[in-house]
Amino acid sequence: MKIETIDLDFMGTEGIIASFLLTGDGSAAIVETGPTPCIENLMQGLSNNGVEPGDVEQVFLTHIHLDHSGASGNLAELLPNATFYVHEIGYQHLVDPSKLVKSSTRIYGERMEELWGEIRPVPEDRLKKLSGGEEIEAAGGLVSACYTPGHAYHHLAFHEPESGTLFAGDVAGVRLPGQSYVKPPTPPPEVDVEAWKGSIETMRKLGPKVLCPTHFGSYEDVERHLSELEQRLEDWLLLVEERMDEERSQEDIAEELGARGDEEMLREGADTGDSERYELAANYEMLVAGLMRYVTKQRESF
Repeated sequence: MKIETIDLDFMGTEGIIASFLLTGDGSAAIVETGPTPCIENLMQGLSNNGVEPGDVEQVFLTHIHLDHSGASGNLAELLPNATFYVHEIGYQHLVDPSKLVKSSTRIYGERMEELWGEIRPVPEDRLKKLSGGEEIEAAGGLVSACYTPGHAYHHLAFHEPESGTLFAGDVAGVRLPGQSYVKPPTPPPEVDVEAWKGSIETMRKLGPKVLCPTHFGSYEDVERHLSELEQRLEDWLLLVEERMDEERSQEDIAEELGARGDEEMLREGADTGDSERYELAANYEMLVAGLMRYVTKQRESF
């Protein structure tokens, strides 16, 4: 099996959202569709790798957030032989994306069209539900679905054991090309830090040789990467809890966390331009909103 990274050039910016192309034995599969405005870049990426639309037989979705699966309904028409695989919790939102669109519109408002474009349903007969643990034949090999909640309840990672590659969606964090810095993407509404730490342990036990976060690329320093992500999740959660106890506003907390994150990033060799690109992949206002929601839910449960 051959694996290639297709840069979807999100918002005209390289290295923000990836789709991963798997080829072998005359067939192909992709992991992640990206959002609708990036479809032309995805289709060009297939063509550049000698893949015809009819060659793609599987589309693996790590979760249903629009930057990962928003193009699915439109792509179903362009890839006539493809079956779309998604966690069973996310399944209904692909069949009928109206609730997903409504909730996203509350967050993104007038920017919905610019960022995510048209969100169309995926025909039910083109979808397969997964819960984790399944093995799917794809591109001349096998791909295993691994349940990895934390970023979202319905998050899956996909493991290709032959090469030891783990397509990790958002559960392995955001790390941009040429950087060592790992940023935890913690947007509302489903962040669960304890579950996320469990998923980090799940990834460790798989022992991947290569980690492929959708934002963005492939990395071989797997243990260092996962350890940094885990530590930063814990550190950022503690900061948010402390500031909530001080009754600081979400805006103030986001500003402080952004300054702290940039300081950490620069310490690891990034520059201000890299900071802007990380912010495009996962912005601090959203990250703080997700952590604050998690803290509130945890406290209400006691």
